[in-house]
Amino acid sequence: MNAPRLGFIGAGRLGSALALACVRAGLAVPAVASARAASAAQMAERLPGCAAVAAQQVVDRCDLVFVTTPDAAIAPTVAALQWRPGVAVVHCSGATEVAALQPAQRAGAATGGFHPMQTFADAEAAARSLAGCTITVEAEDAALDALLVALCERLGCAVNRLPPGMRARYHAAAGYASQFVNALLAEAARVWAGWGASEADTVRAMLPLVRGTLAAIESGGIAQGMPGPVSRGDVGTVAKHVQALATLDAATLQSYRLLCDRTVDLALARGSLDAERAAQLRALLAPAA
Repeated sequence: MNAPRLGFIGAGRLGSALALACVRAGLAVPAVASARAASAAQMAERLPGCAAVAAQQVVDRCDLVFVTTPDAAIAPTVAALQWRPGVAVVHCSGATEVAALQPAQRAGAATGGFHPMQTFADAEAAARSLAGCTITVEAEDAALDALLVALCERLGCAVNRLPPGMRARYHAAAGYASQFVNALLAEAARVWAGWGASEADTVRAMLPLVRGTLAAIESGGIAQGMPGPVSRGDVGTVAKHVQALATLDAATLQSYRLLCDRTVDLALARGSLDAERAAQLRALLAPAA
C-alpha cells in the first residue's frame, strides 16, 4: 500500500497527535471515531478531508486502523467490530500485548503494535516533536511490518523492535525517562520549599541542570555523562547531604539514599571512583547509617 488510508479509533491526546503528524507528513486520514462523539468531531476538524464517524465505519473506510483508546478499552473495542482480510489494525499502547487484537486477526486482519516513545501531555506539542523519537513496531505479518517501518521513516522516527511478551517490561522502563523525572523534580521542589522557594523557582533552577545532564549523556553515555559528588568520589559532600536531609523527613532521606546508592555503580563504571571510596559511600548511604 503506497498510499494507505489511515483511520483512528480513539480521539485522545495520543491519537490526535499521531493523526496530526501523519497528515503533516502527507498521509491521508479520512476517518476517526471515539466513544465521545464531540472528541471525534474536534479531532476531525483539525485533519483535512477527515470525518468523525462510527468505529465500524473507520474499519470499513480505511486500510490501516490505529486503536488509540485507553489500554483497558483496546480488547473490547476490537472485539465489538467486524474485521476483514486486507485491513490492518495496530494499537498504540506500550504495555498491552498485541494479542489483545486477536478477534481482528481471527477475522483475517493483520495485527500489530505501534508505540511512539514520546510524551503526549499536549497533542499539538507532541505532533511537532514526534520526528526524531523512537517507535516500537511489532507485527507478525510481513506486509504490515514493512508498512509500519515505512510509516516510521515517513514520520522521521527510529524503529525499535520488541519480541512478544516484553511490552509491560518495556513500558515500565520508559517510565524512568518520563514520569519519574517529574517525581524527582517534585522531590527537589519539596526540599526547596524548606526555605520558602516555590515550585516555579525550583523548575527554573533545575531545568538547565536537567538539560546539561541530558546533553552529557547524549555525548558520552550514561556513566560518562553523570555529574555530581559521587562521580568525583566526594564522600564528604554526600555525608553533608545525608545530614541535611535527615532534618526534613524520613521519606526524603530514604529516597536520596536509594538513588544516590544507584549512582555508585555508575561512578565505578565511569572509572572516577575507586573501590575504597565506593565502600565508604555505600556504608554512608545504608539505611542503618
